[in-house]
Amino acid sequence: MNIHASSNDETLLIASGRRALNVEIQGLLALEQRIDSSFAAACNLALSCKGRIVVTGMGKSGHIGGKIAATLASTGTPAFFLHPAEANHGDIGMLTGSDVLLALSYSGETPEVLTLLAPIARLGVPVIALTGERNSTLAHAAQVHLDVAVPAEACPLNLAPTSSTTATLAMGDALAVALLEARGFTAEDFARSHPGGSLGRRLLLRVEDIMHRGADIPRVQPDTLLADGLLEMSRKVLGIVVITDAQDQVVGVYTDGDLRRSFANRVDIHAIRMSSIMTHPCRSIGARELATAAVHLMEKHRITALPVVNEQGLLIGALNVHDLLRSGVM
Repeated sequence: MNIHASSNDETLLIASGRRALNVEIQGLLALEQRIDSSFAAACNLALSCKGRIVVTGMGKSGHIGGKIAATLASTGTPAFFLHPAEANHGDIGMLTGSDVLLALSYSGETPEVLTLLAPIARLGVPVIALTGERNSTLAHAAQVHLDVAVPAEACPLNLAPTSSTTATLAMGDALAVALLEARGFTAEDFARSHPGGSLGRRLLLRVEDIMHRGADIPRVQPDTLLADGLLEMSRKVLGIVVITDAQDQVVGVYTDGDLRRSFANRVDIHAIRMSSIMTHPCRSIGARELATAAVHLMEKHRITALPVVNEQGLLIGALNVHDLLRSGVM
């Protein structure tokens, strides 16, 4: 391979990268106009599927197909990727008459994919084809054809699949998102299919899972002297002390920020009582709220700790920003 003497010039490299992105952007803009009745028909075929969406493709289309299958499966549409070469050597037995085949081939003439058409037809499996050629064999054989043609590849030789694979991937994403919305798929549904990662922690973890309880909750009565309130805050190290009445109803809070303001105002901590210096009314959160809701509340109001209350407003817990950090939701 010959490398031009000036090919490592920064200006040329940047220009080349930007040109490639611009070509791909133009391909996506052209694709947008093809989200039409055929797209709706593909969605309805997928929604009526009683089995799974089986995605297949060879080479670069196969790599894109694997990602599309994973996206569908994680957003409420059961799906898996079937390698067409392996399918022709026994794996076609994975398909049932209840499935739908989503076949990817930019030319629409990939031999390994076309070989599947006859046994697929015998099973009665409908085909959604994503090709760049409307008049290809695959496009004509499919019940629904989605046109993913692009004006040009980003490859300057117009050979390496670049813009075409991006367009195919984007069409797959559009299909997955449309199906997600049609099914009423929720954030909690998404989390259930991602239990092991940070997404699962963010979307499944609730306040009650990380809050401090019982004797670990920093709390005092309204008539408690500030000096004693500060001792309680220091012992429980949450950066907050919650003021409750005799029934455990939250009536206010006193925080590290309040303490700094008290010192700035030269407050006599041995003379003033919590009822006179606490923040009231105060922010609180329910135990069944998602931990991400606590993050949002803290960020919105620039606070670092929260009392946790039940439906009657009674204190049942407390948490601070460090609890949220340790749990992985921030």
